[in-house]
Amino acid sequence: MTDPKVIAEKNDRLRRTLSGCRVVMTAGVDSYDQQAILSAVRAFNHFTPDNDPHGEHDFGSLDINGTKYFWKFDYYDSKFQFHQEDGHRVLTIMRADEY
Repeated sequence: MTDPKVIAEKNDRLRRTLSGCRVVMTAGVDSYDQQAILSAVRAFNHFTPDNDPHGEHDFGSLDINGTKYFWKFDYYDSKFQFHQEDGHRVLTIMRADEY
């Protein structure tokens, strides 16, 4: 099992650069606010035991222009078909009411 600190460092790097992972925005993410949302996701650094119980920095909650959004990492095998611990990252950004 990979050390959570190593996973957190990788997730932070990928989230800040939006490079080296797939980024998916759900249909509910208003195209007008996409740049503001992406900037907020990249800058997010408010990890607490409530939103990051495993210390992997793989989830966050944001408020942009009065709308609540979630972002989260999921890990997949090389074909993006099955979960794989510490595998290829997909960063999903969605409105909280879509969860």
